[in-house]
Amino acid sequence: MRAMVTPEFGPPDLFEERDVEKPSAGPGEILVRVMAAGTNAIDAKFRAAGDSMGLEAPVVLGADVSGIVEEAGPGVSEFSPGDEVYYTPEVFGRDSNGAYAEYHLAPAYLVAKKPALISHEEAAAVPLAGGTAHETLIGRLDIKVGEAVLIHGGAGGVGSFAIQIARAAGARVLATAGPDNQETLKQLGADVTIDYRGQDFVEVSLEDTDGAGVDAVFDCVGGDTIVNSIAATRPFGRLATILGTQGDLTAMYQKNQTLHGILLHRERERLDAITLLIERGQIEPLVDEVLPLGEVGKVHERLDSGHGRGKAVLRVAE
Repeated sequence: MRAMVTPEFGPPDLFEERDVEKPSAGPGEILVRVMAAGTNAIDAKFRAAGDSMGLEAPVVLGADVSGIVEEAGPGVSEFSPGDEVYYTPEVFGRDSNGAYAEYHLAPAYLVAKKPALISHEEAAAVPLAGGTAHETLIGRLDIKVGEAVLIHGGAGGVGSFAIQIARAAGARVLATAGPDNQETLKQLGADVTIDYRGQDFVEVSLEDTDGAGVDAVFDCVGGDTIVNSIAATRPFGRLATILGTQGDLTAMYQKNQTLHGILLHRERERLDAITLLIERGQIEPLVDEVLPLGEVGKVHERLDSGHGRGKAVLRVAE
């Protein structure tokens, strides 16, 4: 089968198209014909330095799949050949990644039926980013109706889902992005848009909440964002990050705040919950660009830049 292989770790121009062995479904597994593969920031990190994170080259990267079941292994009763599915494989370990290829082998327990209302390209943008946003806001921060939520990096892959999920949960959403993406934040449903280059998000957050501070913060940016967000968050508030944090957290315990570190736990139930939101029209994937699989290097140049709007997706098959 055709696959885009990372022969060694380094810059985006290293990808090679190769013919690799097509896998077969074993007990509890399904073989999926990949129609589209999503791309994520973690892909670029693995491509650049995967050896430092437990991967061995050559490797086929990619952690978002939308496709059609080709083969169901022994013991799999919930899927049949021809079913349209989507999912995100694990990103760490020997059997991780693998979406940049014509076929992908996955444990059936983490696979869900694809939402019927969206294309494979749209569906491939959902599992990792949408699942991370859902787990953070609903599973960990436990957002309630009427709460104020500050989302950093709201125009990006995870952030664009986070705004929509927070709105669906009944929250008031404040979101940050650069000046070129302020309109995107509004289109996604943010109640308050913040240009992080020209505005102080702490001041905006305190003004919007009459000095009380937001109830929760979701950091999709990293660095010192969480530390700087402590002042924007009310006492006993909750904060979460998907990228770690830098700086002094002393002020957090002084305000009795809670910090959550998030690494997505793969499960079908979360994707089923997201599918319901998609089918109700409450969230929509923000796909900014679709390119053929062979142009994965161009997508990784975009990922390396650290900027972008929504998700870039690779079309694997027509």
